[in-house]
Amino acid sequence: MPVPVPDETILGLIAAQPQHGYQILAHFNASDQLAWVWNMSASQVYAVLNRLEKHGQIQGESVPQKDAPAKKEYSITPQGEQALMAWLLTPEPSASIRRVRIEFSSRIYLARLLDLPTETIFQSQRVSLEQRIAQIEERYQSTDQDMEHMMTAFILGQLKAALEWVNQLDPERPGQQEMS
Repeated sequence: MPVPVPDETILGLIAAQPQHGYQILAHFNASDQLAWVWNMSASQVYAVLNRLEKHGQIQGESVPQKDAPAKKEYSITPQGEQALMAWLLTPEPSASIRRVRIEFSSRIYLARLLDLPTETIFQSQRVSLEQRIAQIEERYQSTDQDMEHMMTAFILGQLKAALEWVNQLDPERPGQQEMS
């Protein structure tokens, strides 16, 4: 499985407001924003910006600065908006623990930042986790191999913890309180 990339997360930040690279980097460095989700350096942010611009999803414009060199400010294009919305509302998100931590968290952060409803994001992630739990439970029940039994039990524990976490975060679930 490929490593998650921050392309769509950066698209979402730019969709919220046109920004230059260091403004975007600040989102990844702030613990009340994305620092607990992504570990990004300035060079990584600029590499993603270059890739997004090359693919026509953002466009950069040189903005003069008083007593400083001009900065390149990025804005999202219609193509970028389309890619962002497709990613935000993906009907089948991954149930990989790593991807839940990174991509689901980023989707929720961006939906809130963009003042978009989160119900579909929560529901899609919940269904994905529930389906994966069912698959692993079946495997757990059917194996007589010690190592496979041990590892499927471990994976089940992770998946069930992730599902509980998603449910706790969902403000639409009865009896749940949103964690902030």
